[in-house]
Amino acid sequence: MDVVALIGIGLVTGVTTVLFGFGGGFVAVPVVVWADAALGADAMRVATATSALVMVVNAGFATAVTPRRVLAALRGSGALLLLLAAGAATGALATRLAPAALVRWAFVGYVALTIVDLLLRPGFLRPRVPVATSATAPRPIPALLGAPIGALAAFLGVGGSVMTVPAVRRAGHPMRVATALANPLTVAIALPATAVSLGAAVLPPADAAQVHLVGLVDVGAAAALLVGALPVIAVLRRRPPRIPDRLYAQVYVGLLALVAVAMLLSG
Repeated sequence: MDVVALIGIGLVTGVTTVLFGFGGGFVAVPVVVWADAALGADAMRVATATSALVMVVNAGFATAVTPRRVLAALRGSGALLLLLAAGAATGALATRLAPAALVRWAFVGYVALTIVDLLLRPGFLRPRVPVATSATAPRPIPALLGAPIGALAAFLGVGGSVMTVPAVRRAGHPMRVATALANPLTVAIALPATAVSLGAAVLPPADAAQVHLVGLVDVGAAAALLVGALPVIAVLRRRPPRIPDRLYAQVYVGLLALVAVAMLLSG
């Protein structure tokens, strides 16, 4: 794929990082699968690893420029963050061992099940509790859920926001807070997953001279995506758009549907 096209898609990952808490995983995975199609079955492994690196940088930068009053909702979350990281390391190792087709279809299946859950179960599109007016509400995600969330997110290369955003939303937070809080949680997941991926054995050479791997990470694709994403994150964090909360939640679900379709087409 042309570098300019990757930079353009990086702009999209910047938007999704700020507005939806997706550090880039849901967009980056199908894009890198497409860009590195010459790697064959290994393209999915490279995509999840590259996605993790993109998420570390995007979500880390987004967290750094998020107002402290919003991040205060995560006070006392040390155990959750540690378990997210431990689960992510396990999930990243499992990705290296699992058949590539299994990872691809697990990705599509998980996104599809999430969409059904968000549409049918009350609490996301139809909040059961009043939307909180303060970002300092109690942390809604039990620490014990950190390990399974981290493992599944790293295995699929999605960063965990598709699990954490609905959880925070159902606790009564508005979408703008739920998506902002997803970024530091994504860093906890993506950092150990990236470390595992960078230390992995390089894949056998393929008919793809444009693919430059460090471990399982396509550093060229990651760099192009980040060049597009980081300026967008800086601008949108400084001047976030005003989106009605209900519409915000609906667009989130719609984006998940688009990603599932893109992943199917990338195969």
